[in-house]
Amino acid sequence: MNKAQNFENHAKFLPPFHFFVAPILLINIGWRISRVIHAFSAGSLIGLLVALALLVLAFTARIMALTVQDRVIRLEMRLRMAEILPADLRPRIGDFSTGQLVALRFASDAELPELARKVLEDNVIDRTTIKKMIRDWQPDFLRA
Repeated sequence: MNKAQNFENHAKFLPPFHFFVAPILLINIGWRISRVIHAFSAGSLIGLLVALALLVLAFTARIMALTVQDRVIRLEMRLRMAEILPADLRPRIGDFSTGQLVALRFASDAELPELARKVLEDNVIDRTTIKKMIRDWQPDFLRA
């Protein structure tokens, strides 16, 4: 059973990535830098470049997954808002940035219209600020 989710605990850590892959890749880079400094050779330099490439690859793959997730959330929220928002706000759905929509996804259906109006009227663009405005937090456990 998932524990209750709220603003304080909603960030997701992917243990294999955050606690294994990233630290190992960082240790590898440290080791490769040490080899370049203390035993410079073409092989040690290539080893450092490969280590850097692997780190960039890992973080790029993570960023790509999060970008796709944000695009799906954007689509989901536009569809949800088209059903929930009052008629005067529906034409403004396209005015929301992806960041605003990603933050608003945690709002309940009951508070979404009021919160959406406030975000647009006050031009609130910071995700953290929007998330802190949510009173009835709806968890999202299915995330990348």
